[in-house]
Amino acid sequence: MKSLELLVERIILSSRWVLVIFYLGLVAALGVYALSFLSKFVKVAKNVFIYDDAEMILAMLGLIDAALVASLILMVMIAGYENFVSRFDEGQADVSFIGKLDSGSLKIKVASSIVAISSIHLLQVFLNVQQYSDAKLMWLTIMHLAFVVSALLLGFLEQIMARLKG
Repeated sequence: MKSLELLVERIILSSRWVLVIFYLGLVAALGVYALSFLSKFVKVAKNVFIYDDAEMILAMLGLIDAALVASLILMVMIAGYENFVSRFDEGQADVSFIGKLDSGSLKIKVASSIVAISSIHLLQVFLNVQQYSDAKLMWLTIMHLAFVVSALLLGFLEQIMARLKG
């Protein structure tokens, strides 16, 4: 009976390596997203003298938004691998947050990144306010506020958990 239990435990613990497929998929997605970013950047660079101030701000916000999304993907890949699959070797640990992001703090960072991305999107919408109906503006604002409240609640819950642990 004990050997069956050990076998089951080994299978369950080994199954974490299946996650590597997802992280490698995120690496590929990040590469594709980098190509998309380069395409946007080339478009902005070509039109730098044609765009008026509002169009240039929108273009820059789009690039900032893409950088935030890419950073979010990278953060999830590294922290997820570190937390759920295997620790990185010391020589490869040149990223400052490696080993410091547990699943709780990763959730807060992801939620904060989503709020930042949503904020940029909402700012882009407000800069083009004439293209949106009042109802759409209302719903976009409500969705953004839902992201903000969710991030705040996650932070609050993380503080409660930290107090209970320490």
